Amino acid sequence: MKDKVKLLQAGNIFHHVKYKIPIYQRNYAWGEVHIQQLIDDIYTHTSSDSYYLGTLIVDQKDTNLYEVIDGQQRLTTLYLLETFLEMNILKEALTFEAREKSNRTLSVIGTEELHHIPDELKSEELIRGFQMIKGYFHSNKIDQGQFKQKLSKVQLIRIQVPEEIDLNHYFEMMNTRGEQLELHEIAKAKLLSKLNSKEDKKTGALIWESCSNMNSYIQMNVDLYMRKRLFSKEWSLLDSQIDSFDKVRDKMSVHLEDVTTESTTKSLLDILTDENDMLDEPSEKAEENERFKSIITFPHFILQVNQVISENIEDDSLLDDKHFLNNIKKNWRHEESAKNFLFHLFKCRVLFDQFILKRELANGDNEERKWSLQRIKSYKDWKNNLKPSYVSTIDGEEGENKRLRTLQSCLRITYTSPKTMHWISIVLKAVMKNNTADLLKILEAYCQEKIKTSGYEQASGFDVERIVFTYLDYILYRDGYSYKGKRIIDPLKGDWQFQFRNSIEHFNPQNPVKGEMHLRWGEEEINSFGNLALITVSGNSKFSNLPPSGKIHSYPSVIKQSLKLKIMEQMMALNKGKWDQAISDIHRNEMFRILSS
Repeated sequence: MKDKVKLLQAGNIFHHVKYKIPIYQRNYAWGEVHIQQLIDDIYTHTSSDSYYLGTLIVDQKDTNLYEVIDGQQRLTTLYLLETFLEMNILKEALTFEAREKSNRTLSVIGTEELHHIPDELKSEELIRGFQMIKGYFHSNKIDQGQFKQKLSKVQLIRIQVPEEIDLNHYFEMMNTRGEQLELHEIAKAKLLSKLNSKEDKKTGALIWESCSNMNSYIQMNVDLYMRKRLFSKEWSLLDSQIDSFDKVRDKMSVHLEDVTTESTTKSLLDILTDENDMLDEPSEKAEENERFKSIITFPHFILQVNQVISENIEDDSLLDDKHFLNNIKKNWRHEESAKNFLFHLFKCRVLFDQFILKRELANGDNEERKWSLQRIKSYKDWKNNLKPSYVSTIDGEEGENKRLRTLQSCLRITYTSPKTMHWISIVLKAVMKNNTADLLKILEAYCQEKIKTSGYEQASGFDVERIVFTYLDYILYRDGYSYKGKRIIDPLKGDWQFQFRNSIEHFNPQNPVKGEMHLRWGEEEINSFGNLALITVSGNSKFSNLPPSGKIHSYPSVIKQSLKLKIMEQMMALNKGKWDQAISDIHRNEMFRILSS
């Protein structure tokens, strides 16, 4: 039997050993955030030391065959990543027990052979993961050779379980165990340790507690008494008298008598050694009943607040949770800095809920969500009780609120990694100074600068940055578009909204199907901006190598994902059903004109 614990190099993990995912494991489920985080962790590692990617727990079945008990999501992503990079992988190095679709897909993924397999016989999850990797490498211009070198510094720890262990019990235990201490809990302990009085510690704990539940408005994370004390009459704003931590404490003073001191008096050592210590629950269950979902987590919100009160520098490292404690440690230098940070955490959370979009449940469907930009506003019900309602953030015409919501969703689906969401801190900085700031003007200027520096007019194919496609769609939605006197898009009309899209589609395919070889264009023409659109990974998979007419007739829902693609469809219809290089050039020039105006 081999060593029970072994250090593996990620770059050759599939060279001589095979791994099998047992049937009791769930399907591959990693989404864009997890995949991009893994790629970023590897690519941004700069130390000469090895980078430890995590632990792989296995049960050895044969000399070079291991059954994966824990770590299958990371392992499968590594397999997809190394397949994309065309690295040396042993045949059937990764297989799934009793899942023929998954095995069939893995055997041909990244090759033309995949397109010849019927959709119903493919694993959509694995294809989506592969496309996300491909799209992220292209859109971020990641050097593949350099990335392979980075992989040589990445290591995993493979742990083999004892032979006599009950695997079913072990797997169940691993999936039901309590969460480990998180970094934001350490930050909480550090901040509260700098506060001297018991009342200040209780205030700090209440601020932290009310801010931590990101999926409900902060007003709903405190009880009715505290809402009346801390917020304006209609609840939308912070009370005008509150401009410091001490003012928050004074407003909470009566209520503090009822707050338990247990979580505020523990030392950091106590928290670190208490296996049952978890993040405090909100003082009152949110009345929204999980109606809303924040676009960032609480730890990332903490980093956003830290950037708001820091120098105005667009630095990805400030929002990188790999440096979480190091980034915010300045805030617990002394009592004054701790109080300042906690106050800004509270104030920014109120502003975040009012001015940053969320995802909202659509039609009671727990899965389907729409973009929402609303502020909370109280009203009195028939019993004269105050209740929450949600109204447009920007008063007046709905069009302005719709524009801001669409613009923010444009940025959200473009900059998907939390460390690149600088537009959030830009908004928070602006409304901290003036809550009537012209956010449309500020964010449009931000996007225009991104467009300008992207070099889009010289870029082609996968080198065109995503912001070029998404901001163009925003402009088309905002202003509408006509071609040859025919109105194709009405401004701010309909229920169109941004979807998470990161796959660049060639409308006229790069590799036409057999029988359509006359559609093949030259390299420059095929990669021209006039022939490109940004769609979802699944949409790209459906389109495959179909000709433009086949895409339009077979998948109209995919066409609707992009307003640019909708224009291309209508231009083709007005061109006698043909999509040729001349019409593509006309479209490119028109879109460039819009982007530069």
